[in-house]
Amino acid sequence: MSDAWWLVGAACLLAVLPWLIGGYYLGVTTKMMIFGLFAASLNLILGYGGLASLGHAAYFGIGAYALAKLATHGVDSFWLQMGLAVCAAVVTAALFGLLILRARGAYLLMITLALAQILWGVAYGWRDYTGGDDGIPGLKRPSRHFPWNLTDDIGFYYMVFAVFCVLMFCLRVLIHSPFGRALVGIRENERRMLVLGYNVWLYKYVACILAGLLAGVAGGLMTWQAGFAGPSYLSVAYSATALIMVILGGAGTFAGPLIGAFVIVGLENFVSGYTDRWVLVLGVTYVIVTLFAPQGLVGLYLGRVRRSIQ
Repeated sequence: MSDAWWLVGAACLLAVLPWLIGGYYLGVTTKMMIFGLFAASLNLILGYGGLASLGHAAYFGIGAYALAKLATHGVDSFWLQMGLAVCAAVVTAALFGLLILRARGAYLLMITLALAQILWGVAYGWRDYTGGDDGIPGLKRPSRHFPWNLTDDIGFYYMVFAVFCVLMFCLRVLIHSPFGRALVGIRENERRMLVLGYNVWLYKYVACILAGLLAGVAGGLMTWQAGFAGPSYLSVAYSATALIMVILGGAGTFAGPLIGAFVIVGLENFVSGYTDRWVLVLGVTYVIVTLFAPQGLVGLYLGRVRRSIQ
């Protein structure tokens, strides 16, 4: 729990941030928290469970589309819209998990990519239902069944902040629970955990479902912020972005994916103001981190702290 004070300090800063920054930067910070949640969901299965994925955007996108379809049918309820997004993501994760856990190594990466691409293909081609490459635009945030006004940018920011803090607290408790420790044990030595009597498959399966739940929430929040849901939310680009966030910050650490998400989203909005070649900058950043900080920014910091103590 040594990093608990840092997390509390970060939460306090985010709580007062709307009174310190303007509207544009408030939207950027809101997006940072949404992608922080998305990256943390991938870190649960990758960093703690050892399950690499190139298709994690499937749950993000399916949650976004489920919420968008309910909104377009006139359902103006916070809990119903988000509830459907979560349910859709959880069901998708439960079904995909049955297939994903049958593969290992490179085959695991390929099957996660293939499953996500199937959903992307459906969203892109089924124009009558999903809007095709145009997506579903013009979505409004719900105005019912929530204590404050979400149509206001500050009100929406605090809703995202509240969801972010609650889910991150729950995730932290989960990671430090016997379930989380068993998941790390499976990552480190699956055969040993089997010998000790752990149901390895079930632990991985539950982790996949929980990761899908978190990603579905992130997808729903992103849809509310952008007022749009489209095939890009299901694309390999979104999966790769989440993967880079986790690796950049430090896989298998609690704060790493959050830091990675904040850095990547911040860089994207800063660099894109000067050049259209944001993807090139992202690629160079990823190569530099992989070569000089393979444990991520958190790992680099902890390494320096240990060397200074010695």
